[in-house]
Amino acid sequence: MTSRQRSRSSQTTAVNPGVNGSASGGAKSTSPSTTAGPGGTGGAGGRKRVLVVGAGAAGMSCADGLARHPDKFDVTIIDAMGYCGGQAFSIPIDENRYGSKWMNQGVQGGSYIYQHTFHHFGKLGFEAKPVDLQVSFGKGDKFWTNLFPTQLVAKHSSDIKRFETAIRWMRRLQVLFALVPIKVSLKLWGLSEDLALFLGTGNATPDLPTAMMERLYTSPTYGMWYPVDPKSLSSNLPPMVVFPESTDFYTKWQKSLEERNVKVRLNTELTTVITRKPTVRVLLRPRRETEDKHNPNLADQDLPETEEEFDEIVFCVLADTAKRVLGKQARGTEKWVLGNTTWSDDVTVTHSDIDYIKKWYTIEFDKEQAVSKLGERDETARVQKGEKEFKPMYLIKETPKDPRKLEMCFDCSAFQYQLDKDKPLEDHVFQTIYLNKKHEDTWSKDEIKKDKIIREDWWHQLCHTWKHYAFVVPFVWALNRNSKNTTYAAAWTLVNAHEVAIISGQAAAYKLGADYPQELYHNDFARKSFKAYLFLMHGLTLSEQRTS
Repeated sequence: MTSRQRSRSSQTTAVNPGVNGSASGGAKSTSPSTTAGPGGTGGAGGRKRVLVVGAGAAGMSCADGLARHPDKFDVTIIDAMGYCGGQAFSIPIDENRYGSKWMNQGVQGGSYIYQHTFHHFGKLGFEAKPVDLQVSFGKGDKFWTNLFPTQLVAKHSSDIKRFETAIRWMRRLQVLFALVPIKVSLKLWGLSEDLALFLGTGNATPDLPTAMMERLYTSPTYGMWYPVDPKSLSSNLPPMVVFPESTDFYTKWQKSLEERNVKVRLNTELTTVITRKPTVRVLLRPRRETEDKHNPNLADQDLPETEEEFDEIVFCVLADTAKRVLGKQARGTEKWVLGNTTWSDDVTVTHSDIDYIKKWYTIEFDKEQAVSKLGERDETARVQKGEKEFKPMYLIKETPKDPRKLEMCFDCSAFQYQLDKDKPLEDHVFQTIYLNKKHEDTWSKDEIKKDKIIREDWWHQLCHTWKHYAFVVPFVWALNRNSKNTTYAAAWTLVNAHEVAIISGQAAAYKLGADYPQELYHNDFARKSFKAYLFLMHGLTLSEQRTS
């Protein structure tokens, strides 16, 4: 979903399935560092030289925080791609057909609670637009939606009632249930783990910690499906936001950083960390920019590497990318924590094949499946609303070969505000997401007509299993509390969301000595979110004296 963004490595993107990043190698130049001054506080003007690796949300946020103190930091941010934004970028489309000349790819939007993201949007004159999310799951007698009740909901009324009771107890006993996989918790209540698939968060959903499912239904702030409906499971329309044009935003953010003397070096890949103490010495390789700026992996190894020196390094890249470039320089803790992250390679096909969509998804009101009563509760008003307003944005199907595996899809024309949702369905843009190349035999990707495909993108995606919250998240602080001039910031440190990436970058800057923005400090929700992340991932507390 929008809140479940795909982790595209902003350092070395998995453009090809099964590839985790560019390999090291090639010629090496031993020319002196191109950065000014010696290490420590001996940089130009006594400033600390900081290398930020990755120009996605985390890297840009970190560089932005450091750039507010030009007297303290000499900042360089690099990325192997030819653009800033990482997984958040826009693509050109046919304006006459679709109603807009652009659409967002990868990161389309998120939750209304993304206060740090909105802060950076606002600084550059951008704004996210609100939308109430409509979901469509399955087809025929397997069809369910949050807009109106269906035969499937009526059929499973007893399970839904039991689920509502289970959720209440999971909330009361959250300490016990926190890391228990959802599939185990549901079995304890005599419920099928297939019920977890209704959450629509992907194939790994049954292995997610129960705490995540519980919060979806019980938290007024974070709960996408709050409050749980004892008759219909999920009957609200989650308030979401749709992001402005990503490429435009990140390009202006890049220019803003450059105006504040941040060195933004795109088409530059970190291949090796030589040493990190007493200073950080690395090998960097230039990349040849491709037409769409999405430079392929395992390319340009004929270009020479250059050794450069910095005082601090901030890894704003995927965990396995950081582990790879550290190589033998990785400490035991780093090898363990970074190595415990789990990934899958997914592909998004952007297309306009309405025949494919109609075959596999329910995208129009299905009168035969709608029910006007759930027990004694009259649902006529919801059914009438569905008949008039059903335009689902997020579509989910179970794969025929293995119903426990999901395929997900966005009707981008219904979701992204700049597109025309009133166009005929054949003029809508869809993004169908095929999960985990290991399960490629369950995909129906080849059924999409080739002449309807606009673009394909592969993503190297974090799997949010219970193991991630048992063996990775609790120990990120150990990575950041070190004496090797190294800091980690990225969404993988907690949960894959644009807001988490932004907060992580801000926290990395704070750790290195930057202030927290006063505007955000006086935003209660933003401050509390940042304080929690800062303490959990860095073991630090936020001080009002360090705001500006």
